[in-house]
Amino acid sequence: MARINKFEDLDCWKEARNLTSKTYRIAKKMVVKKDFKLAGQLTGASLSIMNNIAEGFGNKSNAEFLRFLIYSRRSCCEVQNCLYVAMDQQYLNNIEFQKFYDHASNVRKLIDGLIRYLKKQTN
Repeated sequence: MARINKFEDLDCWKEARNLTSKTYRIAKKMVVKKDFKLAGQLTGASLSIMNNIAEGFGNKSNAEFLRFLIYSRRSCCEVQNCLYVAMDQQYLNNIEFQKFYDHASNVRKLIDGLIRYLKKQTN
C-alpha cells in the first residue's frame, strides 16, 4: 500500500468528494422547486462522508479513525436513502438514481476496505 500522508491521498475521500460534487448538482434542482429540506439533508449527508474521513484521519489514532470511518459509512447510507426520496419526487429518473446509488455504494466499499485494513493494523 502506498504511503498515506494526508487525507486527500485516500481513495475513499477522493470518491466521497466526487459524490459530494454530484449531490450539490442535484440539490440545485431541489432548491429551484423550494425543497430546501431534502437538498440540505442530501448535501449534508454527502459532506459528512468527506468530513468524517478527514476528521478521523486527523486523530492519528487508528481506534478514533475507525470510529469516524463508521460515521462516514452511515452517511453513505443516508445519501442512498435521500436518493429514494429524490427519485420519488422526480428529481432523478431511474437511471440517474441507479448511477448515483451505485456511486454511494462504491464509496461505502472503499471505506469498508480501509476499515478492514485499519482493524488488521490494530490487532
